[in-house]
Amino acid sequence: MTQGLSYAKQRSTFVALPGVARPQHRAADIRHAITFAEAKTRSHNELTKTRAGTSNALVEGEQGAPFRAPWLATAANSFSVASVSGLAVVIAAAPLVIGLYAYIAYPLLLWAVSAIRTRRLHAYEVRSWPSVTITVPVYNAVSSISATLQSILALDYPPDQLEVLVISDGSNDGTDTVVRTFANRGVELLRLPERKGKTSAENAALAASHGEILVNIDSTILVPADSLKKLVRVFEDPSIGVASGRDVSVGAVQNDGTLAESGYVGYEMRVRELETRVGSIVGASGCFYASRRCIHGKPLPPALSWDFAAALIARQQGYRSVSVSDAVCIVPRAAELKTEFRRKARTMARGLNTLFYHHGLMNPLRYGSFALMLISHKLCRWLPYLIAPIAYVALGTLAVESAIARVLFATLTVGLLAGFVGTRRGVSNAWKPLAVAGFFVTVLSAGFTAWWAVIRQTQIATWDPTPRPEAQT
Repeated sequence: MTQGLSYAKQRSTFVALPGVARPQHRAADIRHAITFAEAKTRSHNELTKTRAGTSNALVEGEQGAPFRAPWLATAANSFSVASVSGLAVVIAAAPLVIGLYAYIAYPLLLWAVSAIRTRRLHAYEVRSWPSVTITVPVYNAVSSISATLQSILALDYPPDQLEVLVISDGSNDGTDTVVRTFANRGVELLRLPERKGKTSAENAALAASHGEILVNIDSTILVPADSLKKLVRVFEDPSIGVASGRDVSVGAVQNDGTLAESGYVGYEMRVRELETRVGSIVGASGCFYASRRCIHGKPLPPALSWDFAAALIARQQGYRSVSVSDAVCIVPRAAELKTEFRRKARTMARGLNTLFYHHGLMNPLRYGSFALMLISHKLCRWLPYLIAPIAYVALGTLAVESAIARVLFATLTVGLLAGFVGTRRGVSNAWKPLAVAGFFVTVLSAGFTAWWAVIRQTQIATWDPTPRPEAQT
């Protein structure tokens, strides 16, 4: 500013000289000099601020308001869009990727390992059969309990080593009356005055039973005469703590809405055979399984499942659990998908509670391959049900920008709508794609319902028997 004024003075002096400039130019020259000085000073200050703020990519405006350099703002926006899109892709693909691993990659890994290292079940010759208590927990099973007890009493097993105990969980439909008609054939009835659920009934059975081996049989299934010996025989191997039978899903109608359930049951039994060859199954069949008495040393919380927990407790005690493929039990399919929905939601919720209760067994550093199998077979199967709704929304978000995502989203939406149609009562499922879609929608809905119950800490202790048509052995 001082330099500008000096220049103005000099300019003023110059224009005052006679013959050089006229006096009326003096004021204009002074204004011009002041304006030039101020512009130069302002430019110098702005340049200083710009250099000082280059490291932060932030420039101060004339009013002190910050703004980002244009190139940095563009890069940040691009990175933000890419990050959001990438996250949406990951979320949308997660259920599929996890499901493919759990249902395809994991069995293939089991097959590969079993081809190298196989632990086969030996056909032991039993000289002295151990004492066995068959426990049958029931609640309002008047329509099926008679046939189940008939099949149990027809089992090929030494009568003096066999005890049959029916635990009625507060039944009020005449079940107890039917059971009492078998008293003269050695069937005992333990009635619980208050309904507390299947696990509580199984807990109560321990105090009332005497067998070395406890065999649990569902009140709605039938057991062929030779299956019990085949199941119990494996306990000749001292390393085995739990033995699970092989479920065979049957139904009189071959095109009903639950036909896909038979395929799933067969698949599950095959996976358990592979796990047995590798080392140990991670959960037994609730319809027909046996365990050493020591496995049931402590009562289990009512919201947990003994068939799943038995294999976990056995591993903690140093035993392995196995699937006995020739110890068959006949499981009639439910007549309706909505019945399967209730059963699956209850089963998965209790399974999740059991898994989290014994979460320490998912530590590979302590439990090695068993922990990896437990994560793969249980957690990775159940996790997609939790994130599936979020994945559907993420795919819908991607569909706004991507043609491929739009096709996938539309296809999935049509499949879900077809599945909902397939779950309706009275809809003919002779067309297999509709039956399969209905089954998968039922499973997805049941899985999410189970997670929601666990998150809300809703205790599902009691149960209703699954209505099943009569089966023949």
